[in-house]
Amino acid sequence: MLPVIAERVNIMDQDVALGITMTITQADFPYLRDAGRLGEYAVVYRCYRTQAGGGFGDQDKHPFAWGVLAYVDGAVARIYSARGLPREWTDLTRLEKWMRDQGFWYWWMRNDLEPLGQNTPDSEIDDFPPAELPELTPPLQTGK
Repeated sequence: MLPVIAERVNIMDQDVALGITMTITQADFPYLRDAGRLGEYAVVYRCYRTQAGGGFGDQDKHPFAWGVLAYVDGAVARIYSARGLPREWTDLTRLEKWMRDQGFWYWWMRNDLEPLGQNTPDSEIDDFPPAELPELTPPLQTGK
């Protein structure tokens, strides 16, 4: 059963929380980059899916996708397709290739939608003994 957060939600709420103030398309990248207006890095973030299909058509089982934010003149812009919908990926490998094709060498990643620690069963965590920390010794004092 999915948590309540996975129900249909107005994506504008997430846009406001992330500080998104505009949208751009990948066709805008060359002009913005040449004009020095496109930031060096982007942000890959977990978002609610707005499109069905892509092999993950059951939105109740797969409610999330990955979106991309870019900085334009220091403001946060969400990347949209030429059709006017947010660009979404369900596969991070394909997204990484797309990011590099668009000229991004590095990016930040965030996931505010899924709870932490939900992907690892407790039994796996319990199988690892606690790490032993080395004893810290103060640095040697040398005579002056």
